[in-house]
Amino acid sequence: MAREQEQFSAEIENRGSENFGPNGGSFFVSVKVRQHLPDFLGSVNLKYVKLGYSYLISHKLYFLIVPVLIVLCSAEIGKLKDLFPNPKCELTDALFILGLLGFILYIFLDLAPRSTYLVDFACYRPPDELKISKEEFIELARNSGNFNDAAIDFHKRVLKSSGIGQETYMPRVVFRPDYTISLKDGREEAAMVMFGAINDLFRATKIRPKDIRILVVNCGVLNTTPSLSSMVINHFKLKPNIQSFNLGGMGCAAGIIAIDLAKDLLNAYPGTYALVVSTEAVCYTWYKGNDLDMLLSNCFFRMGAAAMLLSSSRLDRWRAKYELKQLVRTHKGMDERSFESIHLKEDAKGTQGVSVSKDVVEVGGHALKANITTLGPLVLPVSEQFHFRTNLLFRKKKTNYKPYIPDYKLSFEHVCVLATSNKVLDEIQKNLELTEEYMEASRKTLERFGNTSSSSVWYELAYLEATSKIKRGDRVWQLAFGSGFKCNSVVWKALNNVGRPKQNPWLDEDKDECL
Repeated sequence: MAREQEQFSAEIENRGSENFGPNGGSFFVSVKVRQHLPDFLGSVNLKYVKLGYSYLISHKLYFLIVPVLIVLCSAEIGKLKDLFPNPKCELTDALFILGLLGFILYIFLDLAPRSTYLVDFACYRPPDELKISKEEFIELARNSGNFNDAAIDFHKRVLKSSGIGQETYMPRVVFRPDYTISLKDGREEAAMVMFGAINDLFRATKIRPKDIRILVVNCGVLNTTPSLSSMVINHFKLKPNIQSFNLGGMGCAAGIIAIDLAKDLLNAYPGTYALVVSTEAVCYTWYKGNDLDMLLSNCFFRMGAAAMLLSSSRLDRWRAKYELKQLVRTHKGMDERSFESIHLKEDAKGTQGVSVSKDVVEVGGHALKANITTLGPLVLPVSEQFHFRTNLLFRKKKTNYKPYIPDYKLSFEHVCVLATSNKVLDEIQKNLELTEEYMEASRKTLERFGNTSSSSVWYELAYLEATSKIKRGDRVWQLAFGSGFKCNSVVWKALNNVGRPKQNPWLDEDKDECL
């Protein structure tokens, strides 16, 4: 009963310190606001702060060994200088010292983590005949005969405040009257967007298909046999020893999960290239019923795909655009409300669609809060971390002590938040105190391309490149959410000034200007 009261009431609680369960030993104060993100100023869970510092220590362990290696190398080099001028020095002593130096160097290089580089990426822009305005969307939906008046009115209201513009892309097959979407329709849409993005990437990087050793494809709803990754292998004739993976059912956050998997595989297969493809099949997320909680995906999801080329070879640093600095994944699937907030289901008539619960904004906020709390120690300046931890110590003693929330704007020059809806972007901007400049890429992407699911954050990065905003040393934070409920972050550092690329979904090739 107490649990229900906590879930369904709007109140401020001082929860003190929990002694048992997954949050054992954590001190936090909760601010519960229905249908809004949780107030980040009022609730910080020390469990995620500690997790962030554990990542920091594990990733930077080799820095503790560097001073020791330097001292050893200096001492041995000094011995070497003393030995060689001496005509009586023995050859075996010299060889031993050289071997020791080589061994120390090998150990250092082996302990030092291998960087992951984003050589380049490409986002697919569908043909103009697939463009759809809001008015055409409503007209086609009405003429399809699949929706009653209440469902049509719901579509209108959502589209009006969605932030989606008049030139997004949709497959027309979803509007056919008395037509059942088939696997063939899903495969054709996936092939169009995936192959289009990969072709653009190969043209931009001059990489041949046979150079790819690792392939990771993610798509939330459409899962075929053979898999989408097999479709890519077959179409581009990739080599037979390709390490292929197909991620399904992981929602809009799967793109960053795919990057994480590719990073680990590059460590296992150094000196190779990894191709990551993120997409969603809109025709398979389309719902032809009248349950309002299942109509939201119709309003927001649009066609799109992104292809990324990754490498861990130090020789590729000179040509790569970005270096992966941090990646943090948070999963709230152990909580029932989070687990059930977004799921694929059938309505009473057996019509399949994606159901979005009314709690999705709130549970997403809790996942976001946990994720950025873990990310903080990895990216925040030392001064911000000092103020934050000092504030937490005082709040343990005084529950009414005003909390200090770090300024995350000091850690990033650019932010790419998954372009879900205007409401979600407004809430994130408010809680993280981001300026309009930080939110520009997300809002422009939502307007021009809609929610392209896991590829959305790449359209946002493409926008920043098309407007020539990426400078050498800039840090870019990509933030994505997905069913489960998941919240994932990845931070990239620009290795050079990124000029306007020749191939970009935001550029009008005829006029050479940003759309």
